[in-house]
Amino acid sequence: MVNGMMMAHDGMIKTFPLRGIKDSPPYLRDGRCFTLEDFVEYFNLVQELHLTALEKANLVAFTHAL
Repeated sequence: MVNGMMMAHDGMIKTFPLRGIKDSPPYLRDGRCFTLEDFVEYFNLVQELHLTALEKANLVAFTHAL
């Protein structure tokens, strides 16, 4: 139990690397985000993160650096 939830080992989870992400638009499984700026704004809205313009710009700059 972790935080009141039953944990189970169902196998490894494969996550995709972020290296070179700027070179592989469109983003999301259905291609709805055409730029990294769209991608950051999408999650800002969906997750209700309330990111500032500077925070969003920093995230985009970080992903461009990968």
